[in-house]
Amino acid sequence: MNESRSDQLLQMRRRAFLGSAGVGFGSVALKSLMAQENPKPLGTLSQFHLPPKVKNVIFLFMAGGPSQLELFADKPVLNEFHGKLPPESLTQGRRFAFLPPDAKLMGTNRKFARYGQCGMELSTLLPFHQQIVDKVCWLRGMKTDVFNHGPAKIFMNSGFQAPGRPSIGSWVTYGLGSESDSLPGFVVLQSGPRGPRGGNTLWSAGFLPSKYQGVPLRSQGSPILHLENPKGVSSSLQQSFIEATNDLNRIRFEEVSDPEIQTRIAAYETAFRMQASAPELMRIDDETTETLELYGAQTGKSSFASNCLLARRLVERGVRFVQLYHTDWDHHGGKNQDINEDLDRVCMETDRASAALILDLERRGLLDETLVLWGGEFGRTPMGEVRESSGRDHHVDAFTMWIAGGGIKPGMIHGATDELGFSVIDGLVHVHDLHATILHLLGIDHQKLTYRFQGRDYRLTDVHGKLVSEILS
Repeated sequence: MNESRSDQLLQMRRRAFLGSAGVGFGSVALKSLMAQENPKPLGTLSQFHLPPKVKNVIFLFMAGGPSQLELFADKPVLNEFHGKLPPESLTQGRRFAFLPPDAKLMGTNRKFARYGQCGMELSTLLPFHQQIVDKVCWLRGMKTDVFNHGPAKIFMNSGFQAPGRPSIGSWVTYGLGSESDSLPGFVVLQSGPRGPRGGNTLWSAGFLPSKYQGVPLRSQGSPILHLENPKGVSSSLQQSFIEATNDLNRIRFEEVSDPEIQTRIAAYETAFRMQASAPELMRIDDETTETLELYGAQTGKSSFASNCLLARRLVERGVRFVQLYHTDWDHHGGKNQDINEDLDRVCMETDRASAALILDLERRGLLDETLVLWGGEFGRTPMGEVRESSGRDHHVDAFTMWIAGGGIKPGMIHGATDELGFSVIDGLVHVHDLHATILHLLGIDHQKLTYRFQGRDYRLTDVHGKLVSEILS
């Protein structure tokens, strides 16, 4: 770099510092107090569309499609008609991923009981959920449009079944930004034997600037590979390099106005700050023994339990949207997919920590400002699949999720299905409606958060979606 350009960059940094410092400490304090009384978004929105009820979101995504008929819905009539053909009126014109036309109804051998003041039905597979039945809202009338895993996961995340649209975490951080300047605003944590079908399209920013995409963190070791400085490179040298690089990037941005240059600047700055913040975040051995036991987490071991604990630590540090994926909920029957054996294993891996997250957030005063969701991309059919062992196919017309946190009625059972668990008969909530409600609780009108792309304004709910007002407190 020639001497004149070096002097120019130095002056740019000096002017920026003096300009920001000139406001005075009294003014800074006054602005801080005003921000607390009248909070404003930190993203592209100039103001909230309505008063926000929560600041952060944690989405516990059970990838594969948990069976509501083995977990949340006791159906004695389904058991009574086990092995018989379903009424033709239910299946006529319906499409399924794998079921033949002559698939027969399949009951369950799981034992159910009602728990809490709300009387929610739970099977013996979820003993720890008994502790939170009156703390969450049960959405028993969920419906989606897509019955294959990859497209269905994309649909649950973006409101559209094909890659290319922004995920909900990207929309939220685009609109609201993040309170954390040392960690990404949208973080993804994964557990289970493999990654979710759909891969990084599930947390993609789509046509939004890529700085809003989800950032996967590893739950063991370095959270991001190559985050540490190379050997022989000090922090001060690294900082000088990043400052010089970003100065060059800003000059280039003034010339071409490419938003991806701003993404690059933000990535450098966040990565530098993460060198200090990320190792501290990952040290779950700082937690008390009682907290580790509450979640069932073990230090140094990657698991869904550890990820739930990290999710709490992330929202404590201001991260806006945290999404956990736990795979292997796809129980068609056959090897590793037996609904009478392998379902037990995946429930044991997730039940305790899911309940612990609600209990821990509540006792720390964080549940009132955090929205927590639990569910998968669809449910399972009342008909059984004929494979080497028992299983169920994908079902889009009726499944169960739960939601908890600020602005949500706790201990409410919303929605119901017919006697066979095939269709929603009351309280239908489409995926678009769920998205509209999540945005509403964050202070966003889903019809007003838009981005212009290829000649039209897009939004998370596109031309669909309505607020599920019945579940709001």
